[in-house]
Amino acid sequence: SASDISIDEAKELGIELIPLKVSFGEKEYLDGVDLLPKQFYEKLIETDEVQSLKEFEQHLEIDRLQHILGVSYLTYKICKKLGWDYEEATRAAVMHDLVYYDWRDGTTGAWHKGHGYKHPKYAAMNAKELCKETLTDREENMIRCHMWPFTVVPPKYKEGYIVLFSDKYCATREVIY
Repeated sequence: SASDISIDEAKELGIELIPLKVSFGEKEYLDGVDLLPKQFYEKLIETDEVQSLKEFEQHLEIDRLQHILGVSYLTYKICKKLGWDYEEATRAAVMHDLVYYDWRDGTTGAWHKGHGYKHPKYAAMNAKELCKETLTDREENMIRCHMWPFTVVPPKYKEGYIVLFSDKYCATREVIY
């Protein structure tokens, strides 16, 4: 359903959740029925698209996959501790830097110049392609706004600020250490 309401809350409120179809490769699942949130994250991390991020340097000796795993773990821990929507926030954090190029490499053309400003848009487009209709508007906003204030529009949701600050914290640690 891609809903913010848990299965237990829905039952308590008398709401029937209609599960969305989620595809990984050729296999389809029903969200919350054959694929629980934890399993979704495991499958998302295992996709070729996300695994390919190992190929790109993010900050010094850290590759992009290592970076997004750090950001998503910190996002998960903070949002869960605060009682916020850690599932959507973690999913957005996994995809916040889902871009398939090395912005330092001058051979890929001029389209990636201004990477800090532009890559959130590309990451959101890639996340939509990867997740199809299961990417929520909230997740897309968290991905698109994770570079605020470089991106003009700030996050709409409190969890988006956690993704943003987790990204800055991890990037700082990766550069300093």
